[in-house]
This record gives sequence, C-alpha cells and structure tokens, in this order.
Amino acid sequence: MIAIAIDDEPIALDVIRSHASKVPFIELKAAFTNAFDAITFMQHNKTDLIFLDIKMPDINGIDFLNSLSNPPMVIFTTAYSEHAVRSFELDAIDYLLKPFSLSRFLKGCNKAQELYNLRNKAEETQSSSIFIKDGYEQIKVQHEDILYIEASGNYTRIHLTGNQLLSTRVPLNEMLILLPAKRFIRTHRAFIVALDKISKFDRTQIWIADQIIPIGATYSQCLQDLC
Repeated sequence: MIAIAIDDEPIALDVIRSHASKVPFIELKAAFTNAFDAITFMQHNKTDLIFLDIKMPDINGIDFLNSLSNPPMVIFTTAYSEHAVRSFELDAIDYLLKPFSLSRFLKGCNKAQELYNLRNKAEETQSSSIFIKDGYEQIKVQHEDILYIEASGNYTRIHLTGNQLLSTRVPLNEMLILLPAKRFIRTHRAFIVALDKISKFDRTQIWIADQIIPIGATYSQCLQDLC
C-alpha cells in the first residue's frame, strides 16, 4: 500500500517515517511539509493512503482533503483533539493524536489495510450483487434493488425496493467500498444513496421514492458533479 505524509513539522514527519518503516505493508513514498507539493505528487503517482496533519499554515488538513476530487484513504495525525468528529464525517480511517506510539500507529495502518483489501476484492469481482451478513445468515442483495443505506446506531440499515429492509453491523464506510462507485454515492455521514433511484434533489436534500434524505455540506459538491 503506497502512502505519503503531510505535516508542516519535519520532526513529525520523521516520526511517521520511522513508524512506517516498521509496517511491512506500508510503503511511504514521500513526505511533505507543503500540502501543495503533495497535490503535484498525487497527480502523477498512485497514492493509497495519506497521513495528514490538520493544523498547517497555508491550508488545514480538512480543507486540503475537501479539495481532492477523488481522495485516497486518510489517517489524520494531529496534536489537537477537537477535530475528531469532523474527521470521521469525512470518512477518515483513523485519528492519531500526537504523540502516538508505534502500536497506535500500527492499529490505524491495519484499519487502512483491511479497507484496502475490501476495495480490491470488490473491484476484482465486479459483481452485480453483494452478500450482507444479517444475524447468522449471508443474504444476497442485488445492486439494482438498493434504494439507500442508512447508519442507525450500531447498525447499518439497507432500504430495498418492495419496502424490504435489512440490518447489518457492517459500517457505512465499508459498505461504500463494497458498492460500485458509479452507482452509489455518500451524501451524508449517515447515508449512501443509489444514483439511479434519485427522483430529484436540491442543495440540502434528496428524494428517493417517498423518502427525503439530507445532503451533508461535505458531500454536496460530489453529488452535483455526478448527477
């Protein structure tokens, strides 16, 4: 898995280099103190994962991530805890609070590796369906039958045609990886929708059948670009 690191503090980058060198499935290709140099690198080089600081002088990490049209996986690395909720709304893999140990760094990398493997498996199979674990059963669900998917407490609820409903403990971000990007999009931290099931939308909400689904500010532009 190819990674880069972005942090305005050289010492922080040295820590990430040291930790990454001990993780066999992470190849840290480059490290940047300037986020704009990182954009140039990513335009010409495959990047699977970014270790990203939040408080930087020219552009903060959250704004940087929002500027990417097709961002890779991100692990935030920061000395400040107040941005944790916001980072997970952006589907960050993890949030490492400085100073972090090698074991804590490895935990974040393992999460990224699991999602990386899920994504590759989904791309290889190119199936028209997915299997959803419901209790002790694995239920086959056709992509075309999915209206929208909703995070609800500890469960993810899959709303299907014919007023059918499935519940699973598979997190929403993993569900998004398992589904084809051309057919499904995340519109809110708690919702994924099927693009071909949208009857109309405006800046703040989507209509699917008789349901109204909110659009989060973070996801609004992505929806405008795709629809």
